[in-house]
Amino acid sequence: MSSIGKLMKQAARMQQQMEQIQGSLATRTVDATSGGGAVKVVAKCNGTLASIKIDPAALNPSDAQMLEDMILLAANQALEQAKKISDEEMGKVTQGFSMPGMM
Repeated sequence: MSSIGKLMKQAARMQQQMEQIQGSLATRTVDATSGGGAVKVVAKCNGTLASIKIDPAALNPSDAQMLEDMILLAANQALEQAKKISDEEMGKVTQGFSMPGMM
């Protein structure tokens, strides 16, 4: 088999593996909390948020800014964890694959 044929076969196999991993990442979740657990955010490893839970005790209308900050902090932490997992999983597929002239 020619080297271009091998490269094409390897690329097709890698694409299939990446599609499988992306499907898996869409269902895998991570969570983060802030405010001592007053806010909990669950993120999917495909980069989307799955849920946000707020303890009713944290709902103080006179301190909305603090609640907003806790939500933002927890959401960013969850998304950061999700991205790290996604990058690690996708890196496993692309490890060792190099295209001449691309890197």
